[in-house]
Amino acid sequence: MRTLKMTIAYRGTRYHGFQRQPNAVTVQGELERQLSRVLNGPVTVYGCSRTDTGVHANAFVLHLHTEREIRCKNLVRAMNGYLPDDISVLACEDTAADFHARFDCKGKEYLYRIHNHESKNPFQTDLAFHYRRPLDTELIRYAAGFMVGRHDFHSFCAQAAPEADCIRTIYRTDVQRSGDAVEIRIRGDGFLYNMVRIFVGTLLDINEGVFPPDAMTEIIEAKNRLAAGRTAMAHGLYLDQVFYDAADLERI
Repeated sequence: MRTLKMTIAYRGTRYHGFQRQPNAVTVQGELERQLSRVLNGPVTVYGCSRTDTGVHANAFVLHLHTEREIRCKNLVRAMNGYLPDDISVLACEDTAADFHARFDCKGKEYLYRIHNHESKNPFQTDLAFHYRRPLDTELIRYAAGFMVGRHDFHSFCAQAAPEADCIRTIYRTDVQRSGDAVEIRIRGDGFLYNMVRIFVGTLLDINEGVFPPDAMTEIIEAKNRLAAGRTAMAHGLYLDQVFYDAADLERI
């Protein structure tokens, strides 16, 4: 029995997230359907994460088991021939028998894309959040920096019981602008439900003066979702990198 590690990219617009669901179109469901076709038998894939409806991935890692002797290069070619245009297999390799895409993951980096202009960009529909207000990138870069470190992020979780473990380490945040395109990045050893979208929404609220620039510290310390800002739209969010080496995760 072989264990294969596969990296894919997908546009999440028409999917109800990655994880298989009854009566809903998902990335996992589409992958398993086409893999079963290529490998001539039922296949289950195990993803590194769940993603919400409409969220995209530039590099999503999964693993699967098969007894077929097909070369990885040929499997990639076959899958890309059958998969719809909004899912692509980027790479495939044989890996350790006990490798697990989720449980062996050391951390992830997410990217949030914003189209910051009065007019919408028809080429960015469902791929970037259209934000019409002037966006002070220096201000939100400063505010984002308060997230770095090991904290209890209850305030940035959409659904968390008071006793839930919400302690995570954030290694890096960054905000960059190129013309009308603004990219917000956050890297950590783990993320809570809607954590990145609440983080971005809170930055936008800071930009609009709802919170002061240094409000992040108080919001984190509150350990209360009501203390943080809005939840940003899903279609601006991308899973950008997955780390299986702690040194790579911590390297800035």
